[in-house]
Amino acid sequence: MSLAHPELPIKAVAFDLDGLIFNTEEIFSSAAKQMVVERRGLLMPPDLFKNMMGRRAPESIGVMKSMLNLSESVEALIDEAWSLFFGLLDSRLSPMPGLFELLSHLEQCEIPKAVATSSPRSYLERVMNRFELLPRFEFALTAEDVVHGKPNPEIYLKAAQKLGVEPREMLVLEDSETGSRAAAAAGAFIVSVPHEFSRDQDFSVAKRVARGLNDALIFELLGPQSPMRRVS
Repeated sequence: MSLAHPELPIKAVAFDLDGLIFNTEEIFSSAAKQMVVERRGLLMPPDLFKNMMGRRAPESIGVMKSMLNLSESVEALIDEAWSLFFGLLDSRLSPMPGLFELLSHLEQCEIPKAVATSSPRSYLERVMNRFELLPRFEFALTAEDVVHGKPNPEIYLKAAQKLGVEPREMLVLEDSETGSRAAAAAGAFIVSVPHEFSRDQDFSVAKRVARGLNDALIFELLGPQSPMRRVS
């Protein structure tokens, strides 16, 4: 992992969604456990969730189907997963610590920001609208906007193009290995922000690894006017 600063000033920021803006990876983990352990009586492979994380739903559930040798179709498993997930969402959805502080700082600095997620647009709108977050971003790219999902760099190349910056001028914040690899392949300045469910993944492609969205290192990358606050 390089500790270098960006070659050029950061002119825009792209956020992943699940596990980065919201605690949804925790909710997905609970839904997966219900599907695998409680409903089917199977053991949860230790690397199952790691291999699923950061991918579009058909690819993610395809990993589950393959690793567990499930007989159901990917489409049926997706329907089951979404049903379980949304059953847990209302009582458990919350923004990740430091999100609103970072958004406010970017707005004060007039640094444009976007969301680039492997999730479908209908889902993004459902979770973002609960906290009136969509108007705070210039745009959102979702699973429907790309041909190739993460770890392919397509979504971050498109994000940079729409933001009007070179990829190396764009800070990408990602919580997963898959997403970090996509950002790195696009040539963006990638800062990985692991959480409980991804901290054991390989973030060697990242320029920095932050302890949260309120980690001072993120603010330092955005300019000298940034508040020097550090998570404990």
